[in-house]
Order: sequence, then structure tokens, then C-alpha cells
Amino acid sequence: MHSPLPRSLAELPIRRLTRGDLVPCADLCEDRGWSRDEHRWGLLLSAGTGYGIDDPEGKGLAAACVVTSNGTRLAAVGMLLVAGRYARQGLGRRLMRHVIESSGETPLSLYATSEGQPLYEQLGFAVVGGADRIAGHFRPLDGGRDESPGAPSVTTRPATADDLQSILRLDADTFGADRTHIITRLPAFSDRFLVAEDGGALVGYAALWPSGNVHSIGPLTARDTATAKALVTALAATTDRPLRADIDTRHQELLDWLGEHGLEKGSRTAVMIYRSPELPGDWTRRFAPLTVATG
Repeated sequence: MHSPLPRSLAELPIRRLTRGDLVPCADLCEDRGWSRDEHRWGLLLSAGTGYGIDDPEGKGLAAACVVTSNGTRLAAVGMLLVAGRYARQGLGRRLMRHVIESSGETPLSLYATSEGQPLYEQLGFAVVGGADRIAGHFRPLDGGRDESPGAPSVTTRPATADDLQSILRLDADTFGADRTHIITRLPAFSDRFLVAEDGGALVGYAALWPSGNVHSIGPLTARDTATAKALVTALAATTDRPLRADIDTRHQELLDWLGEHGLEKGSRTAVMIYRSPELPGDWTRRFAPLTVATG
């Protein structure tokens, strides 16, 4: 039994999180049965704005979330977590209301689990799409020869500093927002960062980054499905770990192809938005987000 709280949960202050809160954030993930994923938290607390409520009993954080701003066009909300001992007592709702009030008129997006979706709907978020979590060991076909690795004219290679401006242009066109603060962190954050080219023109990019005992693919941005396949094939060849990605449900051809290569569907999240009828940008080139916490 917990000792009486020194004040009501409704009175506990909400504060900004810093990189100094990385371990308490990871502890909160572990408390809810998630991977600690300190690597991802480091990126989120650097590129985004974290909000937290300290545990009144001095046990780290009672709740936390992160908002990653992409200018005035869109801000992504992620990693909304409440310690199990304070679940269903309104802390998550308090944090979300604070985020909504602090965001001014900027549209907000998020990826919602089936457990969290009712809360977001009550706050005014609407479902505009979905993503399927896929995971597993990538299995090349026919003893290593893939039947359809991508368009024959597409080549993949490691990204270089000279590619940055082209990547930023493609990203801005695809996401409809300036994400320079995210993209410029990818080389240091990821284990592999590849680009796809066709005739010297950059037509896609993708990153592979560590998350616990798996390698996550994201972002995966490409002009078409063939290019996305080429990037996934190239990334998979660089690791022995299982792969994981959150694929937009509208890209069924890629999902089917990944299934043929040994990756299995897991949970589905709903893409939700507030203050806008739809996400900006071109969904046909958005195959997977960097992480569901950033969109």
C-alpha cells in the first residue's frame, strides 16, 4: 500500500524534461513493460520537448511525454507514459491537456495504441490512418537472391554529408514540414543511414537504429514501393538482429513483401491528428516513421 500523497495528483506541477531525465524516462518505460530504449530517449529529449510529472514519493517520474515540433505545420506527440502505480488517475489526461494548451494553434499528431485511443478521441483527436508493426528476421528469397529487390535502376549506398540538402528537400516534400532538427541527427543516431539513387537523383533514404535486441528501420522514405524494397534489402544485409518497423497500412504491397521475407505483423496503431483534417505532405512516399514517437 502506498503512503498518502502529500497533495492531490491534480496539483502536481508539470515540468520540462532534459537529457538529465533520460534514466527516469527509461525507468518509466520499464515500469510499463516496455524496452528501456535509452538510445531513443536520448534523441527524443534532444530533438523534442519533454514534459513530466515527478513522483510525489520521490520515485523518479510519475508520468512523461515528448513533443517533437516541425515548425507551425505539425508537432508529434509520443511516449505518453504513466507509472503503473498511478494508472487511471488522470495524469495522462493532464499531460495531454498541457500539451494541447502549450502548442497554440499548431496541429498535433500521434500514434495511438488501442488502449490509449479512447483518451485521445475524448480530447478531440481524429483517426486519419494506421500503422502495422512488423518484426522478425529478414529472409532473402531463393538462397540469397531476391526476386524483386527494387527497380533495376535504383542503387543504394551510405549517405554522406554531401547528400544532406537533397535528403532535406525530399523529406520536406514528403512530410510537408521542416524536420531539419530530426534529419541532421540521423547519422549519429543510426547504425546505418542509406540513400537510394536513380540516375544520380536521390529518390529515397532510410535508417537502421538499435532498440534493445532488435534493429528498427525508420524513417523509410521512398518515391515508390520498389525503392522502399531496395532500401530495406540493403539495410537487412548489414545486421544479424531481428528487424522492426511501423509500416503505413496503406502500403499493403510492402507489407505483403515483408511477410514473404519472414517478418510478421504485430500490433496496429492508429494515426491521429488534432486541429487538422489530415497530415500534411505526401503519404505515398512515407513508408515508415523514424519512430512512432516522432512521426
